[in-house]
Amino acid sequence: QLQLVESGGGLVQPGGSLRLSCAGSGFSLDYYSVGWFRQAPGKEREVLQCIGVGGHALNYADSVKGRFTISRDNAKNTVYLQMNDLKPDGTAVYLCAADRGLGLGCSSDGRTYDYWGQGTQVTVSS
Repeated sequence: QLQLVESGGGLVQPGGSLRLSCAGSGFSLDYYSVGWFRQAPGKEREVLQCIGVGGHALNYADSVKGRFTISRDNAKNTVYLQMNDLKPDGTAVYLCAADRGLGLGCSSDGRTYDYWGQGTQVTVSS
């Protein structure tokens, strides 16, 4: 069964850091662009960042620019989202998604992605 599994979420104080992981299960992420999204209660899903097959990363959210970093480790079949200086408005379910049809590129449109993880909860609170 092909699936994405997120992990690394939890409760963190404002200003703290977390590293989220998105692992491919049953397939290799080597040929997939992977995006990170988040959805806060009562809000629409928001695209954050994406990393292409060749490792080129794109940031789509000004609110996280300079604080979040996406990376991939093909040997571990995993994509990461390093989140620093977290703020209370970062409280959300964070999801990763994979798309094989983008080549070296990325997409901010969630509808293009083939596989989605179940999400991991991040709560930023003192």
